[in-house]
Amino acid sequence: MADNKRRGEDADDERFDDEVVDDASGDDAADADEPVSRGGTATRSRARAESADRPKTRAETGRVGVFARIARFIREVVAELRKVIWPTRKELLTYTAVVVAFVTVVTALVVGFDYVFAKGVLWVFGDPS
Repeated sequence: MADNKRRGEDADDERFDDEVVDDASGDDAADADEPVSRGGTATRSRARAESADRPKTRAETGRVGVFARIARFIREVVAELRKVIWPTRKELLTYTAVVVAFVTVVTALVVGFDYVFAKGVLWVFGDPS
């Protein structure tokens, strides 16, 4: 199972081996109506010039409004939260107890070191009182 998950050996990669990519397939349908003697450049450049004069719509530019972006963000957050594996109540209580115990131990260590260093500083430099 793990052997066919290696790069290049996936079953999905085999379907691309026999395909031939045609670069001309992406041309506009209007190119077929253009005269062959001119090579199609005159009609294409005129169409580009006409489309450059008019303002672009949001659908053409791909820009989205602020509220649409906020709504998409919220949808994506909800989708990600659905993927989360939430702990059970027992696991949650166990993790909480471990964290509280760890924080208590570290706090005790810091308090102990602070007390020892304070006494050491007072012993080295003397107690002015």
